[in-house]
Amino acid sequence: MSKAKYIFVTGGVASSLGKGIISASLGKLLQARGLRVTIQKFDPYINIDPGTLNPYEHGECYVTDDGAETDLDLGHYERFLNISTSQDNNVTTGRIYYNVIQAEREGKFLGKTVQVVPHITDEIKNNIFKLGNTDKYDIVITEIGGCVGDIESLPFIEAVRQAKLEVGPSRCISIHLTLVPYIKTAGELKTKPTQHSVKELQEAGIQPDILVCRSEHPVTLDIRKKLALFCNVPYNSVIEALDAETIYDVPILMRKEKLDERVLAKFKMSYKKQPKIDQWKEFLGRLKNPTSEVNIGLVGKYVELKDAYKSIAESFTHAGAENECHVNVNWIHAEDIDSKNVHKMLDNLDGILVAPGFGERGIDGKLEAVRFARENKIPFLGICLGLQCAVIEFARNVLKLKGANSTEMDPKSKHPVIDIMEDQKNLKEMGGTMRLGAYDCTIKKGTKASHIYNHSKISERHRHRYEFNGKYLQAFEEAGMIASGTNPDTNLVEIMEIPDHPWFVGTQFHPELKSTVDNPHPLFVKFIKAAIVNKKDTE
Repeated sequence: MSKAKYIFVTGGVASSLGKGIISASLGKLLQARGLRVTIQKFDPYINIDPGTLNPYEHGECYVTDDGAETDLDLGHYERFLNISTSQDNNVTTGRIYYNVIQAEREGKFLGKTVQVVPHITDEIKNNIFKLGNTDKYDIVITEIGGCVGDIESLPFIEAVRQAKLEVGPSRCISIHLTLVPYIKTAGELKTKPTQHSVKELQEAGIQPDILVCRSEHPVTLDIRKKLALFCNVPYNSVIEALDAETIYDVPILMRKEKLDERVLAKFKMSYKKQPKIDQWKEFLGRLKNPTSEVNIGLVGKYVELKDAYKSIAESFTHAGAENECHVNVNWIHAEDIDSKNVHKMLDNLDGILVAPGFGERGIDGKLEAVRFARENKIPFLGICLGLQCAVIEFARNVLKLKGANSTEMDPKSKHPVIDIMEDQKNLKEMGGTMRLGAYDCTIKKGTKASHIYNHSKISERHRHRYEFNGKYLQAFEEAGMIASGTNPDTNLVEIMEIPDHPWFVGTQFHPELKSTVDNPHPLFVKFIKAAIVNKKDTE
C-alpha cells in the first residue's frame, strides 16, 4: 500500500491570495529535497472542466499531455516543478457529481439514497487518493479552490476532514492561506479576519497545522504570537507571505520562512538536508539582471484579463531570463488595430506575437498585425489562431486569393485555407471535444523549425477544431510559405514558416504550455533572441 503523505491547502478571507503559487512553491522546495511531489487542484464550480468557460471569467484553459482541459493553476504547478500533470490533477464539482450520477444510473449504489455524505465526499476522496495510491509520489499537495465558508466548497472541506481521519496526522496536514490586511488609518495589521476564517475551518472539523499569512507589510512577532494563540497553531507555524516582486521569488521567500521545514517536521521527516535550489537562484539572477531589453507586442482579443494568456506571459519570462533580456510585453487589443493605425501601434516593437483565440471578433486586427510583421521583416510568432491568421493573410495578400478565410469565420468562403477538421464536423457537444493534448510532429530538415528545436520529432500540446487546408499547400510553398512541421500520422500541418524572412513562424499547437523555469521553450527562446537581433539592426 502507498505511504504517500497528503498536504491540503485551503484559503480564507479573500480569493486570489495565491494558493496555487504557495502550493507550487512548497512543492518545489520539497522536490528540491529529493521528494517526489505532485499537486492537484479541486475547483468548486459545476462546469465539468474549464474548456467551455469564457477566458474573461476564468483566464486561460490549460491543457495537459493527456488532453485534459484544466485550471490555469496547473500551469504554475508544471512551470515550478518541471513535471507533467494530467486529468487526475484537476477535478471540479461538476465532474464529481457527474461521476456519482453516472454510477447511480448504472445501479452501482444498489438502490440506496444518494447523498452528499457519503457518496459525493467518497468520490472526492477517491480523487484525492488516486494520485497517492500510484507509488509514484511521496507527497500529494491538494489545493482546494475558493474560500472556506463558500457554499460550493463545503463538500470538499468535509472530504478533507474525512481524509485526515482516514490517513492519520502523521500522513496528512492542513495549510490555511489567509489575508492579514493593513488598515492605513489605524496604521496596523489586523488579525481578526484570519481568526474568523480559521474559526470557520474549525467549525467544519479541520484544525489547520500551518498558517500562511499574505500581507503587504511584515507580520511582526507580536502579530504572529497573537495569531498562534487565537488560531490554535504553534508560533513557528505562522508563516509570513509578503507581496513579491515576481511569483518566482515565492519559493525563496517560503524557504526563508522555513515552510518546507515545518511541513517535514509535521510529517516527522528529516529536514537537515538542504534543498538544492541553485538552478532556481541562477534563473532569478538572470531574470533580475538583464543585459538587454526588447518590446514584444502580444496581439489578442482578451488582453483586458492578462490571465487569459498566462502561459504565454510566463513563457516570455522564461525565455527572457534565458537570453538575459528583459521582455516588455505590450498588451495590444486586436480590435484596436486597423489598416490606418497599424504602423503607429506596432512600429516600436521588436517582435510580434499573435495570440490564440476563438471566433471572428478581432480577426481583422490580427490580420493587419501579421501583414505588418511580414512586410516589415519583424520577428513574428503565431500560435494556434495566430498561425491561422498568418495563413489567411498570406493567402489574401501574396497568393491573391480573394475572400480567403477560415470556415470558422466564413463557412461559405471560396478559398477555405483554414477548414474544420473532418472529425469535428458532426459534433454536438462543445466541451472536451476539440483536438486536445500532445501529438507528435515531424520537423523538416534545414528549416527554421529544425534550427529551433534541433530535433527531427517533437511532441506538443493542442487545443483546436480548425486546421490548415492541405489542398492549398503546394500553392503556399511555391509562393514562399512552407510547412516545416507535420503530424506523421495525419499529415496535419503543425508549423508554417517563411524562409525569406528573418524570423516568421506559426504553430498550430500551443508551445507556451510546455515552457518551464528549468526548460524554457525553444520557440520562445529563439523568438526573443530574434527580437534582440532585430532591435540591434534597427538602432
